[in-house]
Amino acid sequence: MVSPVRHVEQLERVLLRRGVGALEADRHRCTDCGRTPLTGEHIHLYGSPPAPRRGIVCELCRQLRREAPMASEIVRHSEHGHTVRLTARAA
Repeated sequence: MVSPVRHVEQLERVLLRRGVGALEADRHRCTDCGRTPLTGEHIHLYGSPPAPRRGIVCELCRQLRREAPMASEIVRHSEHGHTVRLTARAA
């Protein structure tokens, strides 16, 4: 008979795997090396205009390509745009 502690450990493993899988699915990776670019790093977009995200290349792999990128962006943190901004009040 399996103990209740064993059931809890199995549940913890399943939830951990599910959480890690969800986090990995949401990331953009370099198409050349598979690395996830860091916050503040430049990424370069290659590909056709309808779907430029397919060709994300990190700063390290950019030097290996001869063609110019379609666009370049800076990787933002997950809370970009969600911060509270102070504004001056009109009197």
